[in-house]
Amino acid sequence: MADHPGCCSTCATCLLCPYSCQWITAKKEKRKGLRTTKYDCSWFLFLFCVFLFTLVWLYFAIIILNDFHNFNEFIFRQRKLWLDWSLVLLIATAVLISYSSVLLVLALCLQLCGQPLKLHWVHKILLILTALVVAAAFTGLGIKWAEEWKSARISLQATGPFLHIGAVGGMTLLAWPLASFIFRTRNTGLKVILLLVYCAAMIALYLAPLGITSPCIMEENQLPLKPALVGHRGAPMLAPENTLMSLHKAVDCDVQVFETDVMVSADGVPFLMHDEELTRTTNVQAVFPERAALNSTAFNWTDLQQLDAGSWFLERRPFPTVQSLSPGDRKEAAKQRIPSLGQALEAAKQSNMSIMFDLRPENHSDYQNFVNVTLGVILQSGIPLQQVLWLPDGFREDVKQQAPGVQHVYGRKRLENEKEPVLHVNLPYQDMSSEEIRQYRQDNISVNLYVVNEPWLFSVLWCSGVSSVTTNACQVLKEMEHPIWLLPSSTYFMIWIVVDCVSFLIIIWAFILMKKCSHRRWPAESETDVLLTKINSLMQD
Repeated sequence: MADHPGCCSTCATCLLCPYSCQWITAKKEKRKGLRTTKYDCSWFLFLFCVFLFTLVWLYFAIIILNDFHNFNEFIFRQRKLWLDWSLVLLIATAVLISYSSVLLVLALCLQLCGQPLKLHWVHKILLILTALVVAAAFTGLGIKWAEEWKSARISLQATGPFLHIGAVGGMTLLAWPLASFIFRTRNTGLKVILLLVYCAAMIALYLAPLGITSPCIMEENQLPLKPALVGHRGAPMLAPENTLMSLHKAVDCDVQVFETDVMVSADGVPFLMHDEELTRTTNVQAVFPERAALNSTAFNWTDLQQLDAGSWFLERRPFPTVQSLSPGDRKEAAKQRIPSLGQALEAAKQSNMSIMFDLRPENHSDYQNFVNVTLGVILQSGIPLQQVLWLPDGFREDVKQQAPGVQHVYGRKRLENEKEPVLHVNLPYQDMSSEEIRQYRQDNISVNLYVVNEPWLFSVLWCSGVSSVTTNACQVLKEMEHPIWLLPSSTYFMIWIVVDCVSFLIIIWAFILMKKCSHRRWPAESETDVLLTKINSLMQD
């Protein structure tokens, strides 16, 4: 392949230094006879693939932020170490994508300037390490957190139209260095292969909207009502989870249902607690160090009342919003104690809020007694039974007999031969498609999906027609008066056609312009090649 210096010596040096780690001028380079070999081209291709690979991982990293609090809790249960690992993930991903992006931009600029793509061996090692790190991240995601693949598929319903525009724009810009390379190289076979690959990629992108579907591609008058908000353990971004303060903050966010978890103490008092151990959300290690590892149900109510259930929230800062709490909220959070189910029911009754809970642990040997004790507290509280949403599957028939007014919520999809009609379902948002949500809505089945924190996800589910969502971020979703975007199909079709046409015209212009530039830049060499060819022909004659 023939490479020719096409920019000034200073520019060439500035580009070559970070890419090739060589302080050489264009003239010295030419005397040394450096060329972009096939080996160099293979490393450029590897660089391009690593960039795309890392870019895809960046997309995944942003998507899984919706569920990352679950990962933080999982790590704490395993290692007893609390850290917001989402910051680690984002910082590491930003470093990797920035590094590969800078190298790719340098390579494209060098190609436009006609400089050789001599990637330094240090960059080669770092690129290999980048690819291995991203591959390990994807592997770990597939093994330990496989449901996030479903989350990524759902995210495409929110980002698909915009990813298409971005991909078309990026590939259109790539036409400039590609045209420059094609008009400089004499390898006809390589030219044909590159053009075919590029054309195939562009045709696929131009037709990609045929496979893009989103519930938010609809007319404005077809938009369903905004989903109701269910507070996941209250308002855990504004107050310690599963506390009365969290319940009151959820009321301020216009939350209609307080979702919590109930356990029963050793002396038969139902109380609010999610984890089977008390170490994450209380100071049990300081008060009862020798019993800290015991199950929550091993403590009696008197012991539980001695625990601080709020200071951990201020110390560990499970969400970034903790930093913005007012001094009054901080004082109130520090005073929180573990509430009993009776206290929570009384607060819910006064606030006219429904309460939905799961009874844990399900595998406990005395679980039936837990159910009976919990039902007794509900009936004694005086709360209207229609405000109680019952999630536990165990002994559900007994519950229906003892408290017939309680609303039963099922953590599964309806069955084909359902004996009794299922009116409420509570499922992970990954487990229901937009089509299923619409069908359930038509059949008057209330669908609640959890846990939904990000506006993009809430928008997709809103457009799909979901009844309610369980969220940690009630203060964010409360302010949303409209999905992030809503496009009529005719508008989206027009955008699609305009983007494709503009891209096509820019690509044609890039190839025409680069062809003219190549003729102007090296006319003397072309004339010399013709003269040498004629002289060689005459000598042979």
